[in-house]
Amino acid sequence: MNWRLFAATFGSICIAELGDKTQLATLSLSAGGSSRWSVFAGAAAALVLSSALAVLTGVLISQYMSPVWLRRIAGAVFVGLGLMMLLRR
Repeated sequence: MNWRLFAATFGSICIAELGDKTQLATLSLSAGGSSRWSVFAGAAAALVLSSALAVLTGVLISQYMSPVWLRRIAGAVFVGLGLMMLLRR
């Protein structure tokens, strides 16, 4: 296992997920529910599934497109979304 890549992925995803709508939904479900472990298990399973889909999609796309261009496109999308948030009233 590439531990450096693991750490970079863990850190990036952990920071990106803080305070997003998924975390807020999980917070409200656990506050209103009777079983916190069910909410935790459901949220963890959903994150694992969405991450698996992202990895599989990345593997498929990388067969047709250079990883450099994938990073550039992803970066442009993030910058675009950030600008939209900054300029939104």
